[in-house]
Amino acid sequence: MHLLTLGLNHTTAPLSLREKVAFPGDALRDAVADLRSQLRTLVPETAILSTCNRTEIYCATPDPRDAQAAIAGWMAQRNQIGASSQLIEHLYARPDDQAVRHAFRVASGLDSMVLGEPQILGQMKDAARVAQEADALGTHLHQLFQRTFAVAKDVRSQTEIGAHSVSMA
Repeated sequence: MHLLTLGLNHTTAPLSLREKVAFPGDALRDAVADLRSQLRTLVPETAILSTCNRTEIYCATPDPRDAQAAIAGWMAQRNQIGASSQLIEHLYARPDDQAVRHAFRVASGLDSMVLGEPQILGQMKDAARVAQEADALGTHLHQLFQRTFAVAKDVRSQTEIGAHSVSMA
């Protein structure tokens, strides 16, 4: 099983596109359930992190290449973006170790518009909780998120990151 993160953020996509692919409130639960039902075999574990500055799908998959294409297609269809090519040019994919490092950076606030932004860790915890409630958080993602939360806590307690940050949320 491989880890894969597919998403877009403030550095890869304009605000208008980020707003289109965001899943606010209860839409996040529905999106996780829909993704899970449509791509269960290809993406047996999935969580969606959706904020004002990023939408990322974290998943465990037996086939990262096929999963990447299928998830991009699902995102385009789900958010009524016409051709998935309009979305694909703004997406980034982080496989395996890159997905782990990316999760660590995001949760620690190192990948935020404002360095050290404090809200992102809570938003990532919410994404994991929603995935757990949807029975979409298997062993691989559970382990990823537990390690991610521990790293983010260490970064915050052992550095000055976030000491003077302002949230963009």
